[in-house]
Amino acid sequence: MTKYYENGVFIYPSTLDTCHITYTGLLKQCGATAVYAHVGQGCQWKNTQDYQMEQTAQGFELSLPLPENVDRINLCFKDSAGNWDNNTGANYSFLISTSAENSSMEVAEEFSPWDNLKTQCQNNVTACKTALCRWFGTED
Repeated sequence: MTKYYENGVFIYPSTLDTCHITYTGLLKQCGATAVYAHVGQGCQWKNTQDYQMEQTAQGFELSLPLPENVDRINLCFKDSAGNWDNNTGANYSFLISTSAENSSMEVAEEFSPWDNLKTQCQNNVTACKTALCRWFGTED
């Protein structure tokens, strides 16, 4: 499975309630002059919103505000001509989790259903169970 950074998608926490996204992917490589991040929350892509990204020397960047109690953000990107980068239909999905040692620290990490599931489950069974329940739309 391709890592998101290989597609030019980078995300990391910048403050307690924001994360920073840098996009250097296919749309930028094809000469896009404007790129928008299409963002949804949770497995169901709730509260979708488009954000225009700022063009910088590094690529296209965005400081994304994170609402409270968001456990996952999903992304795909589009340019002003209507071309999309949606990771070949799989989109880009990131878990937002609270550190066990410091509950005020938000950590964003790349998480795909197949790539990191084993590691996530071994490290935190409760988080894994919650993620699986959300993926399959069940409460337990």
